[in-house]
Amino acid sequence: MIYIDFVNQIIREMIADFSQMVDYRPNRKATLDLKELKEIVRKGEGKFIEFKLKSNHPEKIVREAVAFANTEGGRLIIGIGDDKSIKGLKFADEDEYILRRAIERHIYPAIDYEIERVVVENEREVLIFNIQKSPFKPHYLDLDGNPENRRVYVRVDDKSVQASKEVREILKGERKSQNIRFQYGDKERVLMKYLADNEHITVDTFASIANIPRKIASKTLVLLVLANVIRIQPHEVTDFFRAA
Repeated sequence: MIYIDFVNQIIREMIADFSQMVDYRPNRKATLDLKELKEIVRKGEGKFIEFKLKSNHPEKIVREAVAFANTEGGRLIIGIGDDKSIKGLKFADEDEYILRRAIERHIYPAIDYEIERVVVENEREVLIFNIQKSPFKPHYLDLDGNPENRRVYVRVDDKSVQASKEVREILKGERKSQNIRFQYGDKERVLMKYLADNEHITVDTFASIANIPRKIASKTLVLLVLANVIRIQPHEVTDFFRAA
């Protein structure tokens, strides 16, 4: 139902803005040629690359854009099949319009991006959205205008996963760019001893072995990540914290 409402909203906007759409000429980059595109596609998806065949699920594409902006940036390439086939888009103007509207209306705050087009067979085109790493993290996916329903995504390997509370706090802390100070006490000693003997730790495990509330464990781990003492590995189920 959310997807149907989402698409219907964009279609209504397209009809209302049709005269504007006819003259629509966004700024674009033109740096990739077909040979370079084929090489990128051959290597497959990864932390910086995501393929989509069509724009008929714009909310999923917006999610990928949010994840790239919140991580290290990346390329969304539209018109590529799961089997790495370069299908292209028959009506690239319409697809670009839909995706630009979705990105600009449903990401908060706005992200920085550029668009490239590569002509493939049968006059079809591939759209490439170059998403920049953002200095204004975290960015949220906002589909219904309700702040309580906003979601943050980050890029982990070749997937975009919803960010945990800890990841969101780390993104906010990185944006502030200030010196981090902390007191090295009993709970920190317990943590570092555990990490000396184990590959990683979770918030719940830390709370248990240090005998502290989960809230305190969470704040401690976030602070130590921002101080570059440990690092976080986001995961779609539970995050892992490792020695830096």
